[in-house]
Amino acid sequence: MDTPAHSSPSTNAFRKFGRFELRQMLGKSIATMTWLAVDPRNGHELMLSLPREQPLDAAALERCVAAVNKAARLDHPHLAAISEVGVQDHWPFVAVERSFGVTLGEWWANHPGSSPSEMAELMIPALQGLAFAHDAGVAHLDVQPHTLLVNEQGRVRWMALGVARDSSKSSRAAVVDSTAKPARSDEFSLLQLQRQDAERDLVACGLLAHRWLVGQPALDEPDNALVLARLAPQGSEILRLSWGTPQPVPDALRAIINRSTATQERQRYHSARTFERALDGWRIAQANETGGSLGLLLDRLHSVGHLPAMPGLAARVANMTSLEGQHADEMADQVLQDMALSLELLRRVNSPELRGSMLAENGPVLAIRRSIALLGVEGVRRAANALRLWPGPLEPEHADAMQRVINQVRLAGFAAQALRPSGYDAEVVYLIVILQNLGRLLVQYHFPDEAEQIRQLTAPAPPPPGAEPGAADLPGMSEEAAENAVLGTDFDSLRDAVARHWGLGDEVLQMIRQLPPEKAVRAPDDDVEMLRATASAASELINAIKLTPAQRAAAAVGQVATRYAKVLKITSADVREALQQARAALRNGSPVAAPSAGIAVATTSPTDPTHVPAEPSGPVVASVH
Repeated sequence: MDTPAHSSPSTNAFRKFGRFELRQMLGKSIATMTWLAVDPRNGHELMLSLPREQPLDAAALERCVAAVNKAARLDHPHLAAISEVGVQDHWPFVAVERSFGVTLGEWWANHPGSSPSEMAELMIPALQGLAFAHDAGVAHLDVQPHTLLVNEQGRVRWMALGVARDSSKSSRAAVVDSTAKPARSDEFSLLQLQRQDAERDLVACGLLAHRWLVGQPALDEPDNALVLARLAPQGSEILRLSWGTPQPVPDALRAIINRSTATQERQRYHSARTFERALDGWRIAQANETGGSLGLLLDRLHSVGHLPAMPGLAARVANMTSLEGQHADEMADQVLQDMALSLELLRRVNSPELRGSMLAENGPVLAIRRSIALLGVEGVRRAANALRLWPGPLEPEHADAMQRVINQVRLAGFAAQALRPSGYDAEVVYLIVILQNLGRLLVQYHFPDEAEQIRQLTAPAPPPPGAEPGAADLPGMSEEAAENAVLGTDFDSLRDAVARHWGLGDEVLQMIRQLPPEKAVRAPDDDVEMLRATASAASELINAIKLTPAQRAAAAVGQVATRYAKVLKITSADVREALQQARAALRNGSPVAAPSAGIAVATTSPTDPTHVPAEPSGPVVASVH
């Protein structure tokens, strides 16, 4: 890094600033500068932060001192306590004890080649400190390597909050006196400006992280404020992490850092806590590859379960009790009406306690009929009683979103039943689709705000104001990139962690991993791969119509058909017919019929292929063949 490590200079090598002896420039930007200084009264080393230019007049000086005093009143472990706020020769300054640490620039010089994990360990508390300041209406305004301190124990603290507020060379578009009480008509504009300032802080934090990982300043410009002015949409530059970093950067971390400096402002982090949670999620997953992802969900799984049971659960269980002693298919039909109950049975029947007592059982159980046979009706009743009823802890708007995701997954399950090759079990195919989408379902239930962020990041946006007529929509992020940028991990990693926690074996894990959409589909070697391909085709089909604009949905359906044509022996007409059958099953609660040698060609396409109907009132049955 370009800032040298601190070394004690000659006692004669100093300039005077009032009573202070300025020993060394620790860093500067277009807005602020930080000096290492000595207070001759007690011999203490201090760090003095000043604006690069004097305030223009007495009123500007008063605003600057008031802003710094407001920041000085904040008390947080990751904000440096200010020892003095003062004015010398019309220069406002802030003094911080050197004992709080060295600047980040100095720390970089003393720790060359620090790892991505070290970056996250220090940036997470730094973002926590900013979040506290932003909540108090205080933005930093000049996030730079010389305004972040690191001590020998790795504790980080921000200094110089508010010092940049009245710098005439600051790149802020306007200056508002946030220390004065605004008129009612100005309150909205003041809050809007505070949000903009906070968001600029977060982009600058992304620039620090980018510089950390690359080993040199972004765009070869050491001053983050100048980089901000060059980045789109204000400027024309685009910044993304290169693939030639000194140390490999995992894809999830790469997505987080790239989001922080995204070209589209809507895709950037708008809250320090959101940025911090993404980094912390990645850190947890990175720290323990087998359990880190699960750590994000474990507490909530224990407290509120995996999913809420649908309304009418008690009646379904009572009806199933009346069927005791009858054909297992009829009882399985009752269970499959409720996704939460189906998953709870799979979880219980594959638990180490039960599996340890089933000496004759080989491999994991992935069928509701077999689960009922092993647990008995009383075991099913206990499983149902352990579930939270709909909507659990969800607020109404989150419950509506949860319902939509459940509908989409069930639609994919019914589509898989319609697409499955002859001879394959409809119940197993349906459950594999649910398990393929388990990560998506769990995030929607346990982290609904994060799920909404992911949805917004993947959605296209209208062309920006001033774009030429007919300009294309701005593209959304890929789902995987959005998941990583919000959670620090992805749906598939969460799904696999939970599946392992439930005791599902490697064979099931292989089946529930959706085929990579960027790779060609090869002929299955065995039944496991055939079931995986069938479920993957159905999941891709529903994702295609969900994420694709309506006018291009037919083409998206055709692409899925082409991709799986040889493996599943299907045509575009077959896929359209399967989609119609799946919609009918979801709408009416009737099972999808067993596939025949040739699926009838649909004579008409759905008028709205992206429409997912409301939750059906009738039973949803997975036929067993």
